[in-house]
Amino acid sequence: MTPRLACLAALVPQGARLADIGTDHGKLPISLLLAGRIVGAIGSDIGEGPLAHAARNAREHGVSLSLRLAPGLDAVRPDECDTISIAGMGGQTIADILAAAPWCAAGQHLLLLQPMTMVYELRQWLWQNGYTIERETLCREDRRQYVVLSARGGVEKRDVPLWQCAFSPALLRADGAAGYLQWLLKRETRALAGMEQSSTVDAARLDAQRKLVSEINQAWEGLQA
Repeated sequence: MTPRLACLAALVPQGARLADIGTDHGKLPISLLLAGRIVGAIGSDIGEGPLAHAARNAREHGVSLSLRLAPGLDAVRPDECDTISIAGMGGQTIADILAAAPWCAAGQHLLLLQPMTMVYELRQWLWQNGYTIERETLCREDRRQYVVLSARGGVEKRDVPLWQCAFSPALLRADGAAGYLQWLLKRETRALAGMEQSSTVDAARLDAQRKLVSEINQAWEGLQA
């Protein structure tokens, strides 16, 4: 598995019943089944080709993997799994998948979410829709930084402005948090410098970016103390 998938796999509880959404070639659930880490798995994908490849991989390795051709969680029942992994998609796509399966918000399922983009927006959506982020895990692949959010529903909804969604309290407890925040601070500071030089950026957006940079900087300095 790639470093991202290996990071995700390490977070799947022993004995879980996994639904892997966007399973592609089925590498994650097949690896976990082979390791005896999980007792059952569903692999769901919108592509017939990837699912056919996943079926071949499962046969070759002698494991039983239930495959579903459907978008998101449309073909998965709540009682068929206790852990859901959604990886390799944009944060907005992940939010849309969860929104289309409101049973995920009941708190009975552990969600392992690995967004490729729009991480701030995904955190904001989770908090706005009654999810808590229990853990954030950092990993690196091909010189890129990624986070995996371990989330669960069943908590009070709360509105959080986007500039406060660059990290969660859980991320600050993660291994490598200081380095990640330093990288994030450099990126957002460059973005702020570009916005300040632009004549087309409105005052509200510029103010939000300044608050974002300040928020990340304070958190990073706090980890240095």
